[in-house]
Amino acid sequence: MPVIIGAIIVLGAVLGGYVLSHGDIRSLWQPFELLIIGGAAFGAFVIANPAKVSIEAFKKSFAIIGKSHYTKIVYLELLAMLFELFSTMRREGLIAIESHIDDPKNSKIFSKYRLINKDEHVIVFICDYLRLMVIGDMTAYELENLIDAELETHHHEKMAPSHAVGSVADALPGFGIVAAVLGIVITMQALGGPPEEIGVHVAAALVGTFLGILLAYGFVGPVSTAMGHRAEEESKFYQCIKTSLIAAMNGVPPQIAVEFGRKTLYSDIRPSFEELEARVRGR
Repeated sequence: MPVIIGAIIVLGAVLGGYVLSHGDIRSLWQPFELLIIGGAAFGAFVIANPAKVSIEAFKKSFAIIGKSHYTKIVYLELLAMLFELFSTMRREGLIAIESHIDDPKNSKIFSKYRLINKDEHVIVFICDYLRLMVIGDMTAYELENLIDAELETHHHEKMAPSHAVGSVADALPGFGIVAAVLGIVITMQALGGPPEEIGVHVAAALVGTFLGILLAYGFVGPVSTAMGHRAEEESKFYQCIKTSLIAAMNGVPPQIAVEFGRKTLYSDIRPSFEELEARVRGR
């Protein structure tokens, strides 16, 4: 919703100011300028990025229209699930969770937390490191370094679509100039003709520059930034898991281990201590 509201504000401010200044809105409709700018930008985008990144960029650019998945409710469910896993490990020993991490789909613990269980990558991430804890051949320091290495790769991969779209935003003003130059070339060909015709060609050329700048700073650039924020939110989710796992491996009680994870969260989606305690106690 903020994306749609922001786009309406941008268009309303630009076009509204233009119309109020007695501009003719029809003069801004230059489909061939859009073809030059949009086509060149898309072609450069395809050249610059692997197919995987290109496809992911289109998916993420539409996904930012909806709400973020990582809400307070999701974090409460995550921390409650980790608390139950850590409590089982502390009460019955590490071997007690082996059946759960070997078959999480049929696990009585994992199956209770549907908001988390539907994300297969998160479940695999948790199970992989719990399995390493069960094996017991690693120190907490070594495990933390291993998780950091995976999270760095994960973050780089998730930020790639944002960077790809950001590169398009940087290039759009240049493609606007390309469209404007081509418009001037057409204008030069029309010299000697009626002044009205020359004026139309000059206006079309200037609209090319206008469109390139507007698309870059009014739409594509902000979309790239919004995609980056979504990637940061996902990285924070895994950071919360990592902090809780390392705390549990260091022998911290389950309640305190999930408290470590809670403290890593941003303030707007961080559950309070009382909310977390009520959730892990089933109240």
